Amino acid sequence: MEVVFQLSPEIPFRVNPKPLTVSNRSRIDFCRPLSATSDSRSRNRMFVLGMGFVGGFFAEKLKEADWVVSGICRSDSKKEEWEKKGIDLHLFSADSPEWSLLETVKDYTHLLVSIPPLADIGDPMLRNVDLVRGKLSSGNLQWLCYLSSTSVYGDYGGAWVTEDHPPNPRTQSAKLRLAAEEGWLSLGSDLGVSTHVLRLGGIYGPGRSAIDTLLKQQHLSESQLRRASRRFTSRVHVEDICQALQASIEKPSSREIYNIVDDDPAPREEVFQYALELIEKRWKRKIETKPFLYESREQSSLRGEKRVSNEHMKNKLGVKLLHPSYKSGLQSIGEKMDNPF
Repeated sequence: MEVVFQLSPEIPFRVNPKPLTVSNRSRIDFCRPLSATSDSRSRNRMFVLGMGFVGGFFAEKLKEADWVVSGICRSDSKKEEWEKKGIDLHLFSADSPEWSLLETVKDYTHLLVSIPPLADIGDPMLRNVDLVRGKLSSGNLQWLCYLSSTSVYGDYGGAWVTEDHPPNPRTQSAKLRLAAEEGWLSLGSDLGVSTHVLRLGGIYGPGRSAIDTLLKQQHLSESQLRRASRRFTSRVHVEDICQALQASIEKPSSREIYNIVDDDPAPREEVFQYALELIEKRWKRKIETKPFLYESREQSSLRGEKRVSNEHMKNKLGVKLLHPSYKSGLQSIGEKMDNPF
């Protein structure tokens, strides 16, 4: 019997009341409430390498569902912030990692990797892959997921691309992403665990959206300016990323890659114009905005024009997008915001 309970108004987590075993390890076992005498090692345990926007959002969902959750961060202030939420983190420096951390990681059943590669060394964990493999092979790991980027596809002239299209990264960061993908997929195969790569579009959500950027009156960042002149920009709401992560846990597979994007690869200018209209409509206030800055098409092409298909995510994982377009996503964000004026 499948039990459905709500972690948030938007995202139901489906669970099986049976304990996690080899035969049903594809299901998320959110058996709560647990008694005070329950053995924590019988529960699902997620370790998040990189407690950033996505990792943190998903960690809170799992925490609410009574998973054991931990991970890494780079500063004491971040560690204290998460401790107030009931999640203990380990300090970690990508430049000089403490490999003793692996003694902790190996006791976890699930591992989410959300650390961007470094310009000079690539993925910080994979530079000592033999040690990582050795430690995790003697642990409890069942599921491994690496969060990548659709930038690995490069330029397809605006055509639709699927997971079957060969990557052709144009930038150094995209090349490092692709190398990290291959490294984690190979490691997962060596360990014999369910291994996934999620290629994410532009990530947005509460506190990180076109509405927030306009309200804060901040200048566009360098990366935002590079994207400004593109005809197509694939994006995805963080809640839909969580849906994809949930589904990938429930449906184990080997060396599987998914594009995690919405249905509407709209240009950035269109998204910001819609966000401006939402602000004016909801709060009856006009805000001053500077014209969008554009660079030449030649510079923009380094990142590549493409429309990224999400059909594999829908068909294989069964994900039904909560926000198939930026319009739905921005409306949801705006409706939940307090009056910023």
